[in-house]
Amino acid sequence: MDPVPVSNSSAVTPVIQNIVATVNLGCKLSLKHIALHARNSEYNPNRFSAVTMRIRDPKTTALIFASGKIVCTGAKSESAVKQAARKYARIVQKLGFPVEFKDFKIQNIVGSCDVKFPIRLERLSAWHHMFARYEPEVFPGLIYRMRQPHVTMLIFISGKVVITGAKTKEQIYAGFDNIYPVLKQFRREVDIQN
Repeated sequence: MDPVPVSNSSAVTPVIQNIVATVNLGCKLSLKHIALHARNSEYNPNRFSAVTMRIRDPKTTALIFASGKIVCTGAKSESAVKQAARKYARIVQKLGFPVEFKDFKIQNIVGSCDVKFPIRLERLSAWHHMFARYEPEVFPGLIYRMRQPHVTMLIFISGKVVITGAKTKEQIYAGFDNIYPVLKQFRREVDIQN
């Protein structure tokens, strides 16, 4: 299991929710053959041009394309997504394809947390208009595109934050450390009624 870092700016630490990775098996695949012979797989070429396959440990889903490329999603750690990708490659190899495991790459890491206080999104958007976009009639959260690290955050009035677009978990934690003092500036005081 990957170690859980401690955030410098607060007692709040984002939790990794999902990691998406890709790998190239280096050969063309017959999706019909894979769907017919592999367990926990489905293929409907009229709906989508990939086999959807699932495994339980680590609990993940893969999209397997005829080109030999696999997109693996659902893992909660970098080591788990790599282990899952290797398992999918092994399943395809056992079906008779000359599989290689190459070009493995983490494409996206999603983390989330709750800062436990409400946030004034209108003010945050006005003060940080270069990075923030808030259109509540289109989407209830403020979209904050951070330049360093290069991540996107969805910030909600409730104090919930979703961080996406990271390539490493360190970028998730660094992005949150950068935004936390800003969120505290735009904290909404809750009226206490007797």
